[in-house]
Amino acid sequence: QVQLVESGGDLVQSGGSLRLSCAASVFSLDLDSYYIGWFRQAPGKEREGVSCISMSDGRTSYADAVEGRFTISRDNAKNMVYLQMNSLKPEDTAIYYCAASFYHCSGSPTPYDYWGQGTQVTVSS
Repeated sequence: QVQLVESGGDLVQSGGSLRLSCAASVFSLDLDSYYIGWFRQAPGKEREGVSCISMSDGRTSYADAVEGRFTISRDNAKNMVYLQMNSLKPEDTAIYYCAASFYHCSGSPTPYDYWGQGTQVTVSS
């Protein structure tokens, strides 16, 4: 079982930066066994995958919409995953969630069994 808590969401102007944090508490297995993904959901839209990282080897993946602007990273010693978001745009406005999958990274929510409560990111134009 994994518990996830996101933080770092805020109101920021277009072109600005934010760093989101995902703190993981693991009660069985090692966090290295998991893949941690960041998702976002804007009002009236489906939840979409933003980025994902393998906690074991650090391999990463990104959605096309954020490639080159967002960077996902991990700190295994602290059980933390971060999402550095640069050059933010109004269309990045959403609730951002981190999620844990035992199976693999995916842009779909399907393989993720554990979710945080989300943190609001608002980008003003």
